[in-house]
Amino acid sequence: MSLARLLSDQQQRLEELTALLSREQTLLTQGDIDGEALASLAVDKQILLTEIERIETLRRNVQKRLGYEENASGARAAASDAKCLDAWEALLAKSERAARMNELTGQMLSLRMKHNQEMLNYIRQIAEKTLYKPNGRTGAQSGRINASA
Repeated sequence: MSLARLLSDQQQRLEELTALLSREQTLLTQGDIDGEALASLAVDKQILLTEIERIETLRRNVQKRLGYEENASGARAAASDAKCLDAWEALLAKSERAARMNELTGQMLSLRMKHNQEMLNYIRQIAEKTLYKPNGRTGAQSGRINASA
């Protein structure tokens, strides 16, 4: 397979990945999280990432077989000599965009999990204050009103 074709395939997969990341970010900003949709997206992302890695391995093998160094400068030189430097640079830009989006998605997930944990802790704290004792009565409550709730 030609280097130009591999670069084109990688670009297409990265565009699909950024679309999935965008969809995931949209789901994470909704009030009610659709867990099934997020789980489905995670599966789709994993399949796509496996395919991107497969194509990247092929590209590196072509680069190596053509006698270029196995690094970024070798990749750039191979793309330049194959007259597909624009495709290489576009691939780099799409890769950087996908990486930034993935980082943002990770931050959004962390924030959502932190918020959920804080809510669970708060609910647990409230539940502990109103538990019934074996005699059917609640524990002694202070006469103060909790205005922070």
